[in-house]
Amino acid sequence: MKLRLLKSMLVMATSFSIILAGCTQGEENIVTQSQDTAPEVRDELILAIGTETEAGYDPTTGWGQYGSPLFQSTLLKRDADLNVVNDLATDYTVSEDGKTWTIKLREDVRFSDGEALTAEDVAFTFETAAKSASIIDLTNMEKVEAADDTTVVFTLKEAQSTFISLLTTLGIVPEHAYDESYAEQPIGSGPYKLVQWDKGQQVIVERNPEYYGEQPYFNRLTFLFLEEDAAYAAAQAGTVDVAAIPAAFTRQEVPGMKLEAVKTVDNRGIVFPYNPAGGTTSEGIMTGNDVTADAAIRKAVNVAIDREALVEGVLEGYGRPAYSVADDLPWGSEEAQFADGDPAEARRILEAAGWHDTDKDGIVEKGTLEASFKLYYFAGDMTRQSIALTVADMVKAAGIQIEVEGKSREEVQKLMYANPVLFGWGSHDPLETYNLYSSTNNGVGYYNAGQYSNPTVDAWMDKAMKATDEEEAWGYWQKALWDGTTGFSFQGDAPWAWLVNVDHIYLVREGLNIGEQQIHPHGHGWPITSNIEEWFWEGSE
Repeated sequence: MKLRLLKSMLVMATSFSIILAGCTQGEENIVTQSQDTAPEVRDELILAIGTETEAGYDPTTGWGQYGSPLFQSTLLKRDADLNVVNDLATDYTVSEDGKTWTIKLREDVRFSDGEALTAEDVAFTFETAAKSASIIDLTNMEKVEAADDTTVVFTLKEAQSTFISLLTTLGIVPEHAYDESYAEQPIGSGPYKLVQWDKGQQVIVERNPEYYGEQPYFNRLTFLFLEEDAAYAAAQAGTVDVAAIPAAFTRQEVPGMKLEAVKTVDNRGIVFPYNPAGGTTSEGIMTGNDVTADAAIRKAVNVAIDREALVEGVLEGYGRPAYSVADDLPWGSEEAQFADGDPAEARRILEAAGWHDTDKDGIVEKGTLEASFKLYYFAGDMTRQSIALTVADMVKAAGIQIEVEGKSREEVQKLMYANPVLFGWGSHDPLETYNLYSSTNNGVGYYNAGQYSNPTVDAWMDKAMKATDEEEAWGYWQKALWDGTTGFSFQGDAPWAWLVNVDHIYLVREGLNIGEQQIHPHGHGWPITSNIEEWFWEGSE
């Protein structure tokens, strides 16, 4: 974990109208502090760490896939080092052919309403998720059965090494209390229970007295739904205990708060349309791009970009260069790295492929085709905007012209098959690698928007997917990245230009210890609270 602490100062907090409008707790939730006193030790916290989860808190439709489901428990979980450890499970075994997974459950687990959690609830959860047509992919699950109250048996159609990731992320819901309103009124066996949701404003949660694990230090958490600038203002006013902020807001110290930067695999990268222009999707959307279909263009862009400069200049040093979708994860590889920030080498790559600036306008051409294209990003995301503009400036020296434009998500979905887009990904599940590069996922939602296809890469990833355990699969994922001849890395087809891994930056009240954070996934959800049971006020033990 990368951690930076800024020198703290003490300040008297003032009221903050945005928060007061959203908080039913009123003045009692505001922490006050004078120059001669330490922070008041309370058993509740106010957090502004992300925007609202509009779809609600139903794990069977995707809640908890990034971070922790909080209200629900999972069969397994990953510790701070991403090792798989037990949660609801006490043990699990996998058959020799990798198709049968048998899970033994704890006998002391109850939902927040007092009802016992059994294997029937686990089976119901996975069956419901399989029918939900959400981001949870259970198409390879043939069936799930409760052999008895504490034994669950999963039967897969074929071996799947990534199945273990589903066991670490899918929160278990109660069959007896699951209905159409569950997403808004979740019942689970996690450390907290939801007690109030004021849509558009806040969610209030309290300790779950039925929780089988160690009871959290804090009895109540209030999550405020504030944009980054409002969260920063709230931290300045002293009305929140934790605030998620972008790198641009780290330049000034905030009295009474410390800065904590958590290492992530929350990456930003450019996906290139891989095929020439002229195609269409089944919905009639244009696909392909004649410029980015040339591997020389994709490689030149990769080489011309100075990733360290992006980290220092755009992220204020809070991040690290990205060369793949899985940097520093077991299924990633250092072989994905290469020398960058070299526009002269980028020009050499282009010239060798027949790109020359014959009209001396600063943009190289190949016949009548100019090395020029648009790059889209989600409007309103100032970090992505800054990255995109800086990248466009960097590649000019190589003779490539990029026009940067922000669009809504709906607009991007119609443009992303024919134009490069700056996306963000990053997961604790190698299935994401498959989703981004497999030809079977061409144009499936945001997955493989560039419509990349390489039969050799597909074959390596199929081997990885069908491996009987996670560790066996890692080598195959690395071969798909680069096997010495081909792959989806820069050394191979370079269908992406991965740019940076963005640190998750938080302003945290002085004296609040947030424990050892695991490397965070992409920013959806609340990854910082995955270890909420470890949080406490220092000096209060």
